[in-house]
Amino acid sequence: MMVRSDDFEHGGSIPTRFTCDGEDVSPHLAWEGAPRGVASFALIVDDPDAPMGTWVHWLVCDIPADVLEIPRGTVPEGARQVMNDFGRLHYGGPCPPSGTHRYYFKLYALRVEVLPTISENNFYNLVKLNSLDDAVLMGTYARARR
Repeated sequence: MMVRSDDFEHGGSIPTRFTCDGEDVSPHLAWEGAPRGVASFALIVDDPDAPMGTWVHWLVCDIPADVLEIPRGTVPEGARQVMNDFGRLHYGGPCPPSGTHRYYFKLYALRVEVLPTISENNFYNLVKLNSLDDAVLMGTYARARR
């Protein structure tokens, strides 16, 4: 499975538009090569370089199996967003306190249509438990000095 974006390349810089310094909207994502038996997708966007440990920017589950793209600033119909570390149910873009951070957009093909009783606390475990395959797109961001 492979995930990509029209807005940045793997290993490249995430444009300001998709960060706290810009419009703070989610970038375009698309994927292909899902395995047989996929019933839904889940998405985790996180920053492992945060000072207090991995910071969760976006959690989305129950993305229907026939969805192969998420346009900028949207969530697929039928998908559910779960509380992130900003305390919000929607995308929170890169906003590093200092230095350049890496942001991982991790897409998982799941064997179940719905992840019941999902929360920020069990999201990673339930996704991994039900995963058939995964793909990662990584982008970087550093805030301009003020």
